[in-house]
Amino acid sequence: MIMRPGHQLLLPANPLFIWGSLLATLAFSMLQNMGLWGRAAWIPDVLALILVFWSIHQPQRVGIGVAFVFGLLIDVHQGAMLGQHAMAYTVLSFLAIAIHRRLLWFTVPSQAFQVLPLFAASHAIELAVRMISGSAFPSLWILLAPVIESLLWPVFSVILLLPQRRTPNPDANRPL
Repeated sequence: MIMRPGHQLLLPANPLFIWGSLLATLAFSMLQNMGLWGRAAWIPDVLALILVFWSIHQPQRVGIGVAFVFGLLIDVHQGAMLGQHAMAYTVLSFLAIAIHRRLLWFTVPSQAFQVLPLFAASHAIELAVRMISGSAFPSLWILLAPVIESLLWPVFSVILLLPQRRTPNPDANRPL
């Protein structure tokens, strides 16, 4: 594969790190729902953000099936309609995998702008399922969640790619 100028060659992602980050984010999402804000409409869905990140960077390991299972776990935890988050995460993962080759050619800020429609579609699916099932409209603050998730994209990209940027055998004569 031809690399862009100034782009660093990354090491393979450690599967333990991938699954550890997903499970830690699942635990954080569960704690966040029980925490200070509860289920406020403007709170970003960090699990969706991490699922999109790994679906883009490691589509062979984290795909639609993983997104579906994590969605079911969130549905059970929140007591939401079973399949609401599962369907949203599945569509989100499918769209991320569909654009992953093109998206990786852009800079991280440009990637954040391009994943914004994915997050908006995910929240729209969740909202549509809620409205069809007879729940009340949360508020217009729900429009803020995809924007916050998109703004968090560069932060999580840097953090989750840090273990892949290290050199396997550091050496003063080898700048890789």
